[in-house]
Amino acid sequence: MPLVAFSVALVASLALTMLVRHLALSWELVDHPGPRKVHAKPMPLLGGMAIYLAFVLGLLLALRREPMQQVAGIVAGATLLAIVGLLDDGGLLHHQVKLFAGMPVASLFLLRGGIRARFFSEFVPGAAGAALDIGLTVLWVVGITASFSILDHMDGLCAGISAVAALYFTISAVLSGQTLVSALGAAVLGAALGFLRWNFNPAKIFMGDGGAMLLGFLMATLGLKIRPEGVRFPLNWIMVALILGVPVFDTTLISISRARRGLLPFTSPGKDHTAHRLASLGLSHRAAVVTLYGLAACFGSAALLIPHLGTGAAYLLAALVACGGLAAIFLLEAVPYERQVKLQKSSPAS
Repeated sequence: MPLVAFSVALVASLALTMLVRHLALSWELVDHPGPRKVHAKPMPLLGGMAIYLAFVLGLLLALRREPMQQVAGIVAGATLLAIVGLLDDGGLLHHQVKLFAGMPVASLFLLRGGIRARFFSEFVPGAAGAALDIGLTVLWVVGITASFSILDHMDGLCAGISAVAALYFTISAVLSGQTLVSALGAAVLGAALGFLRWNFNPAKIFMGDGGAMLLGFLMATLGLKIRPEGVRFPLNWIMVALILGVPVFDTTLISISRARRGLLPFTSPGKDHTAHRLASLGLSHRAAVVTLYGLAACFGSAALLIPHLGTGAAYLLAALVACGGLAAIFLLEAVPYERQVKLQKSSPAS
């Protein structure tokens, strides 16, 4: 099943990306250069539509007897965010609609399909624990979706990090016998890799918010669905946090950095992300992106080690990674970067 989902999504994404590129150019749906952009000429958007179609095609063709209520919830949420992102890319929506309406409503589709966090219910019995988990589900989906939306600021970065994370989610699901999660992860992997062929530097097309939010939503869904065999609470959440380590780190970095400067993290876009700071250290854009790919692979490999470690060793690994992340934030804050001088009223997708 994962192989079918991956193959179909990969081939579809490779083919559809060039098709939607021509459509974007015909409709003049392009991202223009600007002071906070790294590209020097207008770039066609609409890549998210190719990712969406490839993902849905790969997932549905791979399914057999899976719980269709959950599948319907996942596809409905993905469809909503793909549409909201497309409208935002076309300048037809206020950017806050996606953050305060689109993302929370997408999480409700997951809840309707029976997909939710299992955190507070582990130690708070009854309806109270379930209610807290519902709230956490909404926050989780919004947070992870937004983190991938702002990760889309350099050629190939969001698509590549999504592919790496999807790979490790798929491996974990296969090892644990989770057929739906493995098909879901494999479909995301194929769709992201197919698009990356045309999005890696120098990019021929951008995914836009329609693609970045879609990938973030699917990563959040995988995080909620993954149940590593032999891994008990809360180590399962540590595994998810590690697999999503790069977007979590980047969001933490810019949140701390911008808050220290009196800026709102998700409404003050600028060239102060991890990749931008690596470029300021002398790395090319390609090298900065590939470095983050490698970091994501290290995080994912560490996550796969957790089922084979004792509880104490797993907690020690998590503590070392957390301390290393905080140290990296401190060091990167000392790296020269382009600082915003005032609050910006623009999209959080950078």
